[in-house]
Amino acid sequence: MSTAILTGPPVPGSSLEGDLRSLGFDVRAVSGTAEAEALLAGVPAGERVAVVDARFVGHVHALRLGLTDPRFELAAIPGAVTARPTGRGALARALARESSVSAEAAGGTTLVDSLADRIATALDADGADVHRPELGSLVAAVPGDPQTRNEARQAVAAVDDEAVRLKSAVKARDGFFTTHFISPYSRYIARWCARRGLTPNQVTTASLLTALVAAGCAATGTRGGFVAAGVLLLASFVLDCTDGQLARYSLQYSTLGAWLDATFDRAKEYAYYAGLALGAARGGDDVWALALGAMVLQTCRHVVDFSFNEANTGDPGAAANTSPTAALSDRLDSVGWTVWVRRMIVLPIGERWAMIAVLTAVTTPRITFYALLVGCAFAATYTTAGRVLRSLTRRARRTDRAARALADLADSGPLAEALAGPLKAPAGRLPGAAVPAVALLGGLAVVATAVSTGFGGPWTIAAACVYVLTSALAVARPLKGALDWLVPPFFRAAEYGTVLALAADADVNGALPAAYGLVAAVAYHHYDTVYRIRGDAGAPPHWLVRAIGGHEGRVLVVAALAALLTAPQFSVALTVLAVAVALLVLAESIRFWVTAHRGGAPAVHDEGEPA
Repeated sequence: MSTAILTGPPVPGSSLEGDLRSLGFDVRAVSGTAEAEALLAGVPAGERVAVVDARFVGHVHALRLGLTDPRFELAAIPGAVTARPTGRGALARALARESSVSAEAAGGTTLVDSLADRIATALDADGADVHRPELGSLVAAVPGDPQTRNEARQAVAAVDDEAVRLKSAVKARDGFFTTHFISPYSRYIARWCARRGLTPNQVTTASLLTALVAAGCAATGTRGGFVAAGVLLLASFVLDCTDGQLARYSLQYSTLGAWLDATFDRAKEYAYYAGLALGAARGGDDVWALALGAMVLQTCRHVVDFSFNEANTGDPGAAANTSPTAALSDRLDSVGWTVWVRRMIVLPIGERWAMIAVLTAVTTPRITFYALLVGCAFAATYTTAGRVLRSLTRRARRTDRAARALADLADSGPLAEALAGPLKAPAGRLPGAAVPAVALLGGLAVVATAVSTGFGGPWTIAAACVYVLTSALAVARPLKGALDWLVPPFFRAAEYGTVLALAADADVNGALPAAYGLVAAVAYHHYDTVYRIRGDAGAPPHWLVRAIGGHEGRVLVVAALAALLTAPQFSVALTVLAVAVALLVLAESIRFWVTAHRGGAPAVHDEGEPA
């Protein structure tokens, strides 16, 4: 429920009251500032409140953008200001101040400007964070006389706010395939959903179910199943675009929705990889190693993205990067066609899913995975190299928040924590680039040993112990170096690569699928950590990280299982470990996000780089 306080004398012929009711507001008219203050105090604490000037002239969508966006505690447009329940205190204080000023002015100069605008100005003076949406061609004004009112109404009539609303439903920055082949019609699907009362979360769930059916079709191993899988995967992607467009079209942002959208994207893609592997197995071709390799590569790509972005959070130089690499990037972006080429070669989700869908329908799972691995490897090399150059050619200033985020992304467990204290002094003497180098060398040592020594040898345990030491050394001091953002991706590659190598060495049925399940469960935990940090909710609780061992603990456990058990026993042990990790991280994650949603956590919506 929301309440709109309409201030000032009513304007004949105005549709403002009806427009506000269409947006879900209970409209209450008041004649003065003191009456508005009294009415605000009487509105239940859990409601959104808006103060709107009765003289307001503008588009309904301008009011929608200014008054109903759930992501912001306080927001304002000309002639209107609003507060969510968490921002009601600041609004009440600003209104009380204006009430006092109005009382003083009653015996002297008359205040002729808008009360809503004066409140917004007072909020700014108090240091409150007031969101002011970009209206573009939309009109929002408080005319002071009949002539300007008539001009404002003519300006409103000259712009189709529904067309503006529909256009703004599309993400401002997206991949080539999505922009030119999906969004031109998916926005109309989003509007269709909005007019029938569907929510973004319902569309997100429909996208997940469609992708799971696609994975099931791929698992049949028949040509008809592969064709159906490709078509359904594209349909799932259309719905995946639609849910975000529906959220923007109707401003139905939510904490739960952002989490579902992000996690379901990963679940859909990795479930589809598993479906392809099952389908190939039905045809006598074992591609589980390729499927797991694709998941490892794609997950590590995402960790590079997340880690680099978090490392530069709060660094003013990141926004005003004057390095040669940034200058070259800006020059390339000034040429129209290079923008699209650069967006395509990083293989974002639209291009990636389109490639997977087409190759599934016309080739084999093995060829599909080969193409996916080559494409993702090139994209990872291109993006990571560019970010390394950017980091080296400018002086980064890592904030404490950024260092804490990188430490959380590192996912260090009890072993690394116990050793980090004694290693703090030698770590402090390491040069800047040595920290990621230590993490890289430790990871290479354990993966190379797992690959080269075969299954069941003791050398992998020794290499895992070395990895524990190097991991502790890498995080013994705050991750504030220019390239320290590489530490979490190196840890991810080492852990996932070790599991892949040992499962492949076991060479028994079930080992690679079990490893796939374990990596999927751990990867979910790592994605969940990212989404919590992005939502300013902090990392998962420390007890959970300790309970699942941290990355170095899991590497040591998997290496020990491979050395102590037979290959069939190892396969069973990986399955048990995968189920245990999955149950722990899923139960805690679902509890956290549902509780945050019910508790009224600020809504979030990701408009960042294509996934």
